[in-house]
Amino acid sequence: MNPRFLTKSKFILAMECPTKLYYFGKEDYSNLKSDDSFLEGLAENGYQVAELARCYHPDGFLIEAANNNKAIAKTNELLQRDNVIIFEAAFTYQNLFVRADIVIKNSTSIKLIEVKSKSYDSFEESPFMTKKGGIYSEWQPYIYDVAFQKYVVMKAFPEMNIACYLMLADKSTTCPSDGLNQKFRIVKEKDRVKIITNSKLTTDELDNPILKKVNVDAEVNHVFEKEKFLKTYSFPDYIHYLSDHYLDDIKIKPVPGTVCKKCEFKSDPANTLKSGFEECWQEIFSFDKEACASPMILDIWNLKGLNSLIRSGLCKANQIQKSSINIKENMTPGLSPGARQWMQIEKMTNNDTSEYIDKDGLKYAIEKWQYPLHFIDFETVKPAIPFHKGEHPYHDIAFQFSHHILYADGRVAHIGQYLNTQIGKNPNLDFIRALKQQLDKDQGTIFRYATHENTYLNKIYQQVLSSQEDILDKDELINFIKSISESTKDSKEKWEGARKMVDLRELVLRFYYDPLTFGSNSIKYVFPAVLTRSKFLQEKYSQPIYGVKAEIPSLNFTNMQWVRKENENVVDPYTLLPKLFQDIDISEKGLDLLFGDDKIKGGGTASIAYSRLQFCEMSEDERKELITALLKYCELDTLAMVMIVEFWRDYLQFK
Repeated sequence: MNPRFLTKSKFILAMECPTKLYYFGKEDYSNLKSDDSFLEGLAENGYQVAELARCYHPDGFLIEAANNNKAIAKTNELLQRDNVIIFEAAFTYQNLFVRADIVIKNSTSIKLIEVKSKSYDSFEESPFMTKKGGIYSEWQPYIYDVAFQKYVVMKAFPEMNIACYLMLADKSTTCPSDGLNQKFRIVKEKDRVKIITNSKLTTDELDNPILKKVNVDAEVNHVFEKEKFLKTYSFPDYIHYLSDHYLDDIKIKPVPGTVCKKCEFKSDPANTLKSGFEECWQEIFSFDKEACASPMILDIWNLKGLNSLIRSGLCKANQIQKSSINIKENMTPGLSPGARQWMQIEKMTNNDTSEYIDKDGLKYAIEKWQYPLHFIDFETVKPAIPFHKGEHPYHDIAFQFSHHILYADGRVAHIGQYLNTQIGKNPNLDFIRALKQQLDKDQGTIFRYATHENTYLNKIYQQVLSSQEDILDKDELINFIKSISESTKDSKEKWEGARKMVDLRELVLRFYYDPLTFGSNSIKYVFPAVLTRSKFLQEKYSQPIYGVKAEIPSLNFTNMQWVRKENENVVDPYTLLPKLFQDIDISEKGLDLLFGDDKIKGGGTASIAYSRLQFCEMSEDERKELITALLKYCELDTLAMVMIVEFWRDYLQFK
């Protein structure tokens, strides 16, 4: 029988938290992350990047064997050659096992290349190491990954000299051709992902690679020689500490901290599976199950110094003193961050479920708005492999927006939208022209939720400004972007548009708090809370009037009833949408844990769906279904913004 292999993915999991090794793979423990990494690969363009890296090594042999023993045997057979390139080479030592992305053997030396869908700048002198000699935290998982592989390979082949590399997208390069990314199409067959290469790389594409090999021997040696783990172990010793515990199925004592906030081994109250998270906290703090369900310090919004607080024994919300919160006097109307934190703590501690609305502050803000009000939401993506010649890797693309209007008399309409469905097209110019056409008709106040839309307007502004294309309406587009946005902190040019978008999230932070959001200020939590509170919204949207021309016009819905109840509770409207991923069984909580809260690595859940439209082989019916789902998803985001404002207007009796 095969031993319980400590693979590189399990090793990286253990580097997040070594206790997770005990819970991983056990059917009686809940795991909110999907075992299928298909979505993550789509979100990060990992499949295309891996295939492009192989194209740079056309003489390589791919080991497709899924069986570990067969993969190891085939690897050993190929390594008998003096010179060979192997993709997915398999190595084992004791109960350690790795599959290396690219291995290049020349006589007695091996180049170990780990391919990552991450970018770096080749002009940076030291992209991975700090001035003090440590490894930047964002690069640690990648360096640890290749260091782990080196350890296994050097133990399996001690006579070989091993050099370590990361292969990354170089931000300083530009794409040498149009349509490079469209040469790699994804096909998913049951549990396997295949890349269909439509055509071979041209000479230009091979001679001007956008992926570069970066030697990381110095960084790997630093990990081996200077870093300590659990304050005691060297890197090789720590590998064996982890592998021994995993082999013998022994739990490593948990060290609760910030990492627990996104622990995947949690279970819902209705879930009969065990919760590893609860077991850890029960073990360290002598909690019972009921205590774990009570307000925790992890639930407090934006609380700094979590690790030190937890390690000093403060783990429940009611243990936090007001003196521990940095409450500064706010120079603008509304709650300061510290005051908001303390309000949350007090409400959690006192089991106070009432919402807070700063009537005066909110009224002051609303009175400055000019009608009609416009609500905008963008969906964006950053493809690792550019769409067009001359673009850099991770070029910022805005592929979709939705636009709702709220009139002074209370009328609501979904009035506009944009979605690029053309494969391989950079839609940014069409996107900003369509947005300009939507918003240029009046001088009404424009709303966004959080900073995402303003950030992307800045990015598109820079793209239009620096474009070498003959853009006839260039000045008009530049002036429009500046009129509805403000410059970001890192912008050399500073501006603040006369009609800059109002950030609805900032208004939530300053003037509104509801315990039903569980400390989150994401619209995905604020919106359902507002619906639960507002009798006005419940009465209005419990009728099938949304998508009725004479009532509330919609571009994607007909006779939609947004407020529905189950057991007297309002159903989260997002659960009423069609699934974006019909072939993948993954919960929204699982998506949150894999990719974050509102925006998945800068793009949102929709970015993955858009990636599927761009990169995956599917039927025309499947494409239409996915396009429909994307349009409805984005429309609900702007409708949610409308309903939040409708709730406030009703509360303050703005009629």
